Amino acid sequence: MSDDYILAIDHGTQSVRALVFDPQGNQIAKSRVVIEPYYSVQPGWAEQDPDYFWRSTCQACQGLWTGNAALKAAIHGVTLTTQRGTPINVDREGKPLRPAIIWLDQRRAMGVPPVGGLWGLLFRLGRVHRDIARLQADAEMNWIALNQPEIWKKTFKYLMLSGFLTYRLTGRYVDSASSQVGFLPFDAKRQEWSASTDWRWQVFAPLHREQLPELVPASHVLGTITPEASEATGIPAGLPLIAAAADKACEIIGAGVYEQNIGCLSYGTTATLNTMSPRYVEVVPPLPPWPAAIPGMYNPELMIQRGFWMVSWFKQQFARQEQLVAAERGIEVEDLFDDLVNQVPPGSMGLLLQPYWTPSFKYQEMVAKGALIGFGDVHTRAHIYRAILEGLAYAMREGKERTEKRSGVAIAELRASGGGSRSNAALQLTADIFGLPVARPHTFETSGLGAAIDAAVGLKLYPDFPTAIRAMTRLERAFQPNPAAHAIYDQLYERVYRRMYRRLRPLYAEIQKITGYPEIIS
Repeated sequence: MSDDYILAIDHGTQSVRALVFDPQGNQIAKSRVVIEPYYSVQPGWAEQDPDYFWRSTCQACQGLWTGNAALKAAIHGVTLTTQRGTPINVDREGKPLRPAIIWLDQRRAMGVPPVGGLWGLLFRLGRVHRDIARLQADAEMNWIALNQPEIWKKTFKYLMLSGFLTYRLTGRYVDSASSQVGFLPFDAKRQEWSASTDWRWQVFAPLHREQLPELVPASHVLGTITPEASEATGIPAGLPLIAAAADKACEIIGAGVYEQNIGCLSYGTTATLNTMSPRYVEVVPPLPPWPAAIPGMYNPELMIQRGFWMVSWFKQQFARQEQLVAAERGIEVEDLFDDLVNQVPPGSMGLLLQPYWTPSFKYQEMVAKGALIGFGDVHTRAHIYRAILEGLAYAMREGKERTEKRSGVAIAELRASGGGSRSNAALQLTADIFGLPVARPHTFETSGLGAAIDAAVGLKLYPDFPTAIRAMTRLERAFQPNPAAHAIYDQLYERVYRRMYRRLRPLYAEIQKITGYPEIIS
């Protein structure tokens, strides 16, 4: 057995996977633990016990060694990728002080004092003060400081989930610079904590520099597995833990993307379109691009927050029949949904969906809502399901065009990853809507593979990232656009979908005024 295997821990929203890859990107072993993403004690809240995350990580790792004790000796290094934007407060002993606030949480910190002084004046002169107020309201640390000041007073370190798990594995308060995705004083352009004079320290005013972990670049060593972590996880003590990146960034290189003209669609709980860029490019100013899994590179991103969560929503609301059939056959419900898609022609007979099921920063306006228009008596739940997939693809195409305009680089092909990429029907209609080929990587575990690529470079198994990506990734299948379907989609996109938000936006604003949802930030 080779001694160059890499253990990649992928801690996602729905599950924790412990994955072993060889230097050619083949998955050698896998242990998966399904987790409860969050619990809610109030409407809109999403929290989880940090120790539950750690126990699930240990359980996933221990599952690898059952009946395969020789596998341990073949592991050359360990790496970690996690869900984005989930902060954890810990005390001086490293113990969590409160539940982690999951990235799906919708609470807002109302009543945060506006940024003052010179920065406040500049924000008002630049007419971005409302954007800054929304940023303050969305920051979890501001909510904790306002509503649980006793917790904030005891906070020794404020960590992302990646930093918390790294501490549990190595005993060090250190994290990857490429995992800092959330409401933090992080300078995305320099990929390090912001300078002391930066405006972000006023936006995230409760936080002090000493409360943050040390940052190292992706592919660098974070520390070594401690004896205590070894006992809990079964990972051999002393193995190096190599810095990777947040799960979306790892998905991109795991899908084989390192050139600027390839777009990466992540059809997961959150749907995103990302590219790899050597330049700092804000697709939706002033939102920054995220740090890539390759140090010094950036991932400009367009995000639909609920994304393929909408498939779960459809399953819960409309797919009782498929749930019964799937239970009888012992398969996943989603495996039956392609039949629904194929019952309906391209364009869903005029049923169009705008997939903003959660208030969105898409247009720097939190008034955005979801919409489904064009109903007629011919439409069934199959049309609704296809319209969901088409709506997500329309939104991603809009993101592609926005990205091209901002970057000056045309996207020539697409890679698809995430749970939604399992659906052949979803990828075919995506190719038809974009008018571009869409390729699926050889593994669905692209975020884990991307983390393993970081580790392979860090462990000197490959001299650089292009070499590692070429060696460890390949394509399983490509979907070519159907010209007739693309012609239909092109007209619906240009003549209807692109006009929907502009036409509906005044009505969305009225809904917000009448109902108070979401909260109005002045």
